[in-house]
Amino acid sequence: MSQLPILVQKYGGTSVGSTDRIKAVAERIASYVRNGHKLVVVVSAMGKTTDELVRLAYEITAHPHKREMDMLLSTGEQVSIALLAMALHEIGVSAVSFTAAQVHIKTDQNFSNARIEKIETDRLLKAFQSYDVCIVAGFQGVDADWNITTLGRGGSDTSAVALAAALKASECEIFTDVDGVYTADPNKVPRARKLDQIAYDEMLELASLGAGVLHSRAVEFAKKYNVRIHVRSSFNFTKGTQVVPEEEIMEKLLVTGVTLKNDEARVSVQEVPDRPGIAAELFTALAEKNINVDIIVQSTGQDKKNTISFTVPMGDVQTAQEVIENVIQKWEAGTLSIDTEIAVVSAVGVGMKSHSGIAAKMFQVLADHGINIEMITTSEIKISCVIAKKHGEEALRLIHSIFDLDAPQG
Repeated sequence: MSQLPILVQKYGGTSVGSTDRIKAVAERIASYVRNGHKLVVVVSAMGKTTDELVRLAYEITAHPHKREMDMLLSTGEQVSIALLAMALHEIGVSAVSFTAAQVHIKTDQNFSNARIEKIETDRLLKAFQSYDVCIVAGFQGVDADWNITTLGRGGSDTSAVALAAALKASECEIFTDVDGVYTADPNKVPRARKLDQIAYDEMLELASLGAGVLHSRAVEFAKKYNVRIHVRSSFNFTKGTQVVPEEEIMEKLLVTGVTLKNDEARVSVQEVPDRPGIAAELFTALAEKNINVDIIVQSTGQDKKNTISFTVPMGDVQTAQEVIENVIQKWEAGTLSIDTEIAVVSAVGVGMKSHSGIAAKMFQVLADHGINIEMITTSEIKISCVIAKKHGEEALRLIHSIFDLDAPQG
């Protein structure tokens, strides 16, 4: 049988959540091997292993050192890769497992949220001379000093796509507990429907806005290196959703998907001096603490004092507060307020590029139902609104429906 191109697959924590699930994954992989494929398989830690490791760390200390935290969390994937290799051996498939360090996935030194800089493929390609399947620990890498680093939660997606790019693989299949990408979270919008295709830019926006199917950095890699992603379920064999270049999309919907984020807080700095460099100083200080700022709105009152409001991840609120209080003290001006009772609802679609009136339609449906918009941000293919958290799910369903995304009732 002629050898087919290398295929990369990634299996998430629920897909390998028990020994029975690992055996099922092994059987699926074996079917690809029988059809002539060589596979690189990236796996996450089993089930809730990472959560359990985090819990153990915080039983020891309220402030675990980031380097040691990465050393701890990386062990979860090492368990998964070894067990999957054993399961494949048991059914007669030649397989070998590797940690990220063993295959030289090189990252920067940003512990707990490292970025992949380079992947050396020599060891994997050499292994294929003896094995049909190479299993690689996801979510991790090593820095220039050979310290173990992790890529942030969801980083196994990034590991898989980066490996697919480095190996020039034919496709990267991301197996998860859902059977594709939906127009909204089906748990919140029962009439959401599965998409056959979605463009890189749309998927990138949805991922960054809270759609948990794919990690946003994985989509960035896919777009940069033109890696086709197939999101599908490890619990069935149905076709999932293809993430592809925009020019390959057969049907460009006006709005492709709607998302809701409940894990953001709005930070407002009032009475800010109105002079050049103030905003730069504030956001530089936040960036130095690796705090990702999302929606930003600045307004100037008649007294020539500014109010700067922006959203940050809930987990960064305490650090952001400390940074801003230091900056305010330096300015000898300004006051700070934080609102954690917000949600961000967004509509995404490449069809927005060529159609007007999308924002008006979205704003009107919210107004008609008494939902106040507190902040707005837009891009070429996205509109996001900050609203009160208590209205989040209602707003999600309203926007989903107003753009005709509801699946037909059967």
